[in-house]
Amino acid sequence: MRIGFIQNHPAYGDREENLRALERALRAAGAPDLWVLPELFAVGYLFGSRAEAARLAEPVPDGPTTQALIRLARGSGSALVAGLAERAPDGRIFNSAVGVDRGGVQAVYRKIHLFDREKEWFDPGDLGFPVVALGGARVGLMICFDWRFPEAARTLALGGAQVIAHPSNLVMPFCQSAMVTRAIENRVFTVTANRIGTERADDGSELTFTGRSRIVAPDGAVLADAPEAVTAVGVVEVNPAQADDKRATARNDVLADRRTEFYRLIAPPDKNH
Repeated sequence: MRIGFIQNHPAYGDREENLRALERALRAAGAPDLWVLPELFAVGYLFGSRAEAARLAEPVPDGPTTQALIRLARGSGSALVAGLAERAPDGRIFNSAVGVDRGGVQAVYRKIHLFDREKEWFDPGDLGFPVVALGGARVGLMICFDWRFPEAARTLALGGAQVIAHPSNLVMPFCQSAMVTRAIENRVFTVTANRIGTERADDGSELTFTGRSRIVAPDGAVLADAPEAVTAVGVVEVNPAQADDKRATARNDVLADRRTEFYRLIAPPDKNH
């Protein structure tokens, strides 16, 4: 299968223009089996308040971003994983990602590990880490700062993911290198789709995003690597079955060799149960 990322520079708050820009990029880039787009790719990131995040949030699957993604999937045949601000029926606001194909929404992930001011804007995710069939592979979803918690990628690998789709708005310099480790320790493909540019809020705060989207193979090889400060597209051909081979050596399997009886401090038993 062919997998790819799109590294964009969204116009803050201008969903319609950002969706048009995505459609232009997809037409120019062709139709791999799976696209991964950045976190919050259609609205930007640096909200001034929770009310601003709520204003730009939308329902799933009926909101304009998800519906546009489904139309693009049906028109191109590509599956897409993309980040958006989700407004739940009960009014909660989530930093979410959807996985869609020509059949509609196949997965919704609500970000588990909120970064910095995201804790002011969003509610913590409550759906767990999904693994679904998309574009010819078993695809797991996580978002941006989840990379800092190895349990996230490990949970997806244990759930059978062959490819980890990782929509991101990275501002620290470490993730791109760390995703090599995440790929190696779980023997999976990873696709980190980051954005570029600088955003400034009304309170004077600003963030500059680090680009360098990349695709990494289960052996840690970097298959595609974007520049730091320009929009970019990367597409590679992979065999997802390669991620089903968990052997590190002829005698070692990175999942089967785990000694989980000694890992209890990682996820201690719930004292209420």
